[in-house]
Amino acid sequence: QVQLVESGGGSVQTGGSLRLSCVISGYTSRSACMGWFRQAPGNERWGVAAIRPDGRTTYANSVQGRFIISQDNAKNTLYLEMNSLKPDDTAMYYCAATRADWSLVFLLKTDVYNYWGQGTQVTVSS
Repeated sequence: QVQLVESGGGSVQTGGSLRLSCVISGYTSRSACMGWFRQAPGNERWGVAAIRPDGRTTYANSVQGRFIISQDNAKNTLYLEMNSLKPDDTAMYYCAATRADWSLVFLLKTDVYNYWGQGTQVTVSS
């Protein structure tokens, strides 16, 4: 059974940083396309960043240059380094994984992912 467990969320002030982690069990991260998504109350869930097994990454325009997605295959862990945080970044953050070999253009779409974590809350105050 594949499980994803996020951690690292919290409350920070504008301009602060956080690093989210997502530990994967029941599947090896080196074979999966993986992504980070976020959802604010009343809004749809949308893709923030994603990474392919070959290491190529893609980002939403609103986080490009501020967020960095990475993975440690030895630890089966996905990370999201978030810098220069803004109040608009406040949301529940979810990690997701898929066994399918999707190209980058599809990896910020929720539909391509099979497995989801429970989320970790990030709150940025002004």
